[in-house]
Amino acid sequence: MGLQAPLWRAVTVFRVAALVYATILMLAGFRDFTRPLLGWAVLAAMVAWTAVTGVRYHDPAGRNRAWLAADLAVTLACLLASNLVVSAERLASGGPTLPMAWVAGAVLAWALRGGRRAGGIAALILGAADLFLRGEVTSATANGTVLLLLAGGVMGYVSRLTDDAESRMQRAVELDAATRERERLARGIHDSVLQVLALVQRRGTELGGEAAELGRLAGEQEAVLRSLVGVQDEAAAAGSADLRLLLGRYGSPRVTVAMPATPVLLPAVVAAELAAAAASALDNVAVHCGPGARAWVLVEQEPDAVTVSIRDDGPGIVSGRLAEAAASGRLGVVQSIQGRIRDLGGAVAITSGPGQGTEVELRVPLPR
Repeated sequence: MGLQAPLWRAVTVFRVAALVYATILMLAGFRDFTRPLLGWAVLAAMVAWTAVTGVRYHDPAGRNRAWLAADLAVTLACLLASNLVVSAERLASGGPTLPMAWVAGAVLAWALRGGRRAGGIAALILGAADLFLRGEVTSATANGTVLLLLAGGVMGYVSRLTDDAESRMQRAVELDAATRERERLARGIHDSVLQVLALVQRRGTELGGEAAELGRLAGEQEAVLRSLVGVQDEAAAAGSADLRLLLGRYGSPRVTVAMPATPVLLPAVVAAELAAAAASALDNVAVHCGPGARAWVLVEQEPDAVTVSIRDDGPGIVSGRLAEAAASGRLGVVQSIQGRIRDLGGAVAITSGPGQGTEVELRVPLPR
């Protein structure tokens, strides 16, 4: 139904209440009208139009521009008919028009449908008509126009708030549905695919030979799939990315990834570059440390920075080896790791020694 439905019902209730008030005033002063029968006819038209708009605006399809234009035209006609029923002297002295506050119903409808600007336009049109009736700017004319402008502005503002709330609620519902579906798929994958991959890994290791290699590959895929279904993609700000999701895909039997339980949100470009630098460090482990080497990735979030540490149990780096590699034109560490982090305003610290493994620490400051 939407959050605006109660507001449209409130517009109808206001019109009914304003119509009752206009009827009371007409019963009290119709003897002073120059054309009483025409006054009662205008009142009958107001009653009919209140019923028509109440039914029409109840359906969202009826809140279109054509009906809003017709609403303003009928309201304007009822207001201008006061010139034929109420004497000019009475209008000039600040006397009430035939519809009185009933005209505000059209302003509220315009503001609810089109916002503050549309409400202000409707208020100015009706205010100009009221000025035409009275012939001069009086306190009644000024007060009536100001009240119409205020009503249109407030209703337009409330309308925008309800639109924002409705869109937020819709996004929350979609996110909840996506989360439930993800959990359902995760349960199904855990009960079937992950167990099969674990079985293949275990049996392949027991059989040895080529079966052991198949078991190793099954174990790697199990780790990757488990990280995908185990990390929840929580709502991130626009243009942001969760670093955990980018680094989680590198987990495997030989690579252990330890991350915080809460999202590590970074600008999407920063997160992608940091993850790429970490991937380059892991590639170096695979290339230079041999197939049996293991690596550990640790993600730490501090108040002003994010640190990603990649440690391995390989043979380590001989002193001066990185400088020699850069001089010979092999720029993997210099460009792929240090260059990326330097462009992000961060720093890289490499700690290593023969037989002690290597630790690469990537530290990137958080944007203000």
